[in-house]
Amino acid sequence: MSGLFTILSPAKSLQMDGAAEAASRFEASKPRFSARTRALAEELKGRTPRSLESLMSISTKLAELNAERWQQFGSRSNSRCSAAMCFRGDVYQGLEAWTMDKRALGWSQDHVRILSGLYGLLRPLDVIQPYRLEMGTKLPTDAGKDLYAFWGEELKRTLEKDMKAAKADTLINLASDEYSKAARLKELDLDVMDVKFMQKDGKEQKFISIFAKRARGLMARWMADNRPRTVADLSKFNLEGYRFQAKEGDEGLMVFSRPRPVAAGKRAS
Repeated sequence: MSGLFTILSPAKSLQMDGAAEAASRFEASKPRFSARTRALAEELKGRTPRSLESLMSISTKLAELNAERWQQFGSRSNSRCSAAMCFRGDVYQGLEAWTMDKRALGWSQDHVRILSGLYGLLRPLDVIQPYRLEMGTKLPTDAGKDLYAFWGEELKRTLEKDMKAAKADTLINLASDEYSKAARLKELDLDVMDVKFMQKDGKEQKFISIFAKRARGLMARWMADNRPRTVADLSKFNLEGYRFQAKEGDEGLMVFSRPRPVAAGKRAS
């Protein structure tokens, strides 16, 4: 068995309109933890905007929006769209699932998973409704004090099962620390490779979050288009100026870097 598998974080920003048309070209799938998702949604439906503002550390305006979302959650009239099509944050601007051909999207459906505070573990074409619930939210449930306790072993077990079905033996971790923590990667009975994206600024290399997020999506897209089977294959990733730095990583880490992009309106010196 030889193959790569990857995980991504979700996005806070959503675009339900327009993404549905792109998703209509492919057969959508259903999230696999519907009972758990409903339980969380019911808990959140009972909260006021003020309560959500405090729980999620968000603005009053966002709290009001999300209170309305929870009231609509599950209704037939609520918007729905495949996850990788409607997530529109930096990672997904790099992934651009809505431009994938059938073969690339089929590979992603088998080899890419999106961690979610509400849905647990999503396949790219799993249909979701508008929501905001970060994995680090300290939402008490019967399972414990937060969502890490709520999801427990479920995500780890499902991830192992999905990787076995895909005949993959190495997990490429493209998720943030907040989300990868939920999957208990250190407990997986499989190889895990972390990836770091750096920007060269003179003699220094710096980690810049906004660039790293987009790069994670770019790598997931490159994987879908090229279907690498080994870590050596993955080291050939070279989109938007990134190159593998063989001497910078260690046994469980791959480092890719590029010159820091020149800001709009400025010229390189």
